[in-house]
Amino acid sequence: MPIHAQLLRHATETPDKTALVINGRSLSYGELYLRAKAIFRFLKEFPRSNHRMFDLPGVETLAALSLGNHIGFAEYFAAATTFPNACAVIDPMMPSETVERIIERLAPDVLIVDDDAGPSAEIARRLGIPLVVAGAEPVDLGAGGDDLPFDADGIFLIGFTSGTTAEPKAYYRSREQWRRSLDRGRVVFELEDAPSTMCPGALAHGLALYALVEALDAGGTFHSVRKWDPGVVARTLSSWQVERLVAVPTHIAGIATAWAGESALTSLRDVLTAGAKLDRNEVDSMRRLFPNARIREYYGASELGFMTVSTLVGGEIDFPIERVGQAYPGVEISIRDPDENDVGTDLAGTIFVRSDLIADGYLWGDDGQAFRVTEAGATVGDLGELDADGMLRVIGRAGGMMISGGNNVYPAEVESALKACPGVEDAVVFGLPDAYFGQRIVAVVSGETMDPKILADHCAQMLGKYKIPKQFYHIRSWPMTSSGKISRGQVERAVVSGDDLVLRLSA
Repeated sequence: MPIHAQLLRHATETPDKTALVINGRSLSYGELYLRAKAIFRFLKEFPRSNHRMFDLPGVETLAALSLGNHIGFAEYFAAATTFPNACAVIDPMMPSETVERIIERLAPDVLIVDDDAGPSAEIARRLGIPLVVAGAEPVDLGAGGDDLPFDADGIFLIGFTSGTTAEPKAYYRSREQWRRSLDRGRVVFELEDAPSTMCPGALAHGLALYALVEALDAGGTFHSVRKWDPGVVARTLSSWQVERLVAVPTHIAGIATAWAGESALTSLRDVLTAGAKLDRNEVDSMRRLFPNARIREYYGASELGFMTVSTLVGGEIDFPIERVGQAYPGVEISIRDPDENDVGTDLAGTIFVRSDLIADGYLWGDDGQAFRVTEAGATVGDLGELDADGMLRVIGRAGGMMISGGNNVYPAEVESALKACPGVEDAVVFGLPDAYFGQRIVAVVSGETMDPKILADHCAQMLGKYKIPKQFYHIRSWPMTSSGKISRGQVERAVVSGDDLVLRLSA
């Protein structure tokens, strides 16, 4: 972890302060640091794997965490990212065959799990990889020893992200990149007074992992849940008087539903979202639920780090709802055509950034279609446009573009229009093969509004005729990924197969 110096300082100055709480179980900063030191010594005993296929300069022990939101996650992450170690964070909720392919290719020196009988543990035994069950490891907490080294650079993290292929890509990051990001974030997000933070997402994903490290860096208390439960999250926010919430919009919508009829959550001073664009209905709902909170969102990517940040409510200047904000400190944004020429303002193109927060690259999965670094900068293929004030609007991912009747249509702009319709909670838009249009635009919505004419008429007020969906479906409950986002592939498959997860709306 790039914050070992901060951890030592907090463990020395405020050893009894609570560092993290997950489902009622807690660790103080003193306990966290003591256990991380003991686990660091423990990990050094594992021999290096003979099957490692990738060159990881300076890395002696590669530990893989398939822990989920376990109270031991922070201990192992701190130990496994201490020089000369590196840590790979694997989401145990991925399909077991995907987890197996990752572990086989990665060949870690040790795999840490939370369940000796779980799928990840079975995979490790089958592949002959040393296995440790968090909480049951034979570590000597009384052995003392030196403090964790904190002045080293180099690779510390391997993460996994989906892109234009179904197979997760393995990217890697250095301690220097995260130190720079954390130093800026402490100022941008005003964390100097160490506010308590709740992030209910999976720690195996970038949003929650960064929120954990960010909170520990600042010396605040980090809250999460073992398994996503909006009622538990809402009660935690209320009973612990949490000051800061970091979550994807679907998590916040779940909290609002679970807390309906209860008093507003007035302790929150900041709500930060990412992963999907907020719409006006969501912001209005958040203002009712968190009346004292500044509402902010950021746009970024695992490979690129922070790109923009905006304040939608509670700032000196509230940003336009359709924009994702201005460039994050130290980041330059440009919009470029297919030949990578800068198109200037108010024209759509591919979003490129110049930044010292960009990942080093991929261990595998580099198909050349997503993350690219060229003379123009770096991109993950997202499309957008800048206005004269440097505010960015994200249109969507190039690979998600639909061509209907010869016209280019991006799902994000149709979804934004639908979510602005009264009575619509959320929307997913995609294209299906069509003999006449090439692709017909299909929309799936949730909420009270189920009249396709109302939906189409609303779209007509905001979109060109060719962008209006040809078919509408209703869904009561969205299937979710482990990161808290809507599982778009599952929604599309339900429409294609006629699954009763969705209901076709007749005109």
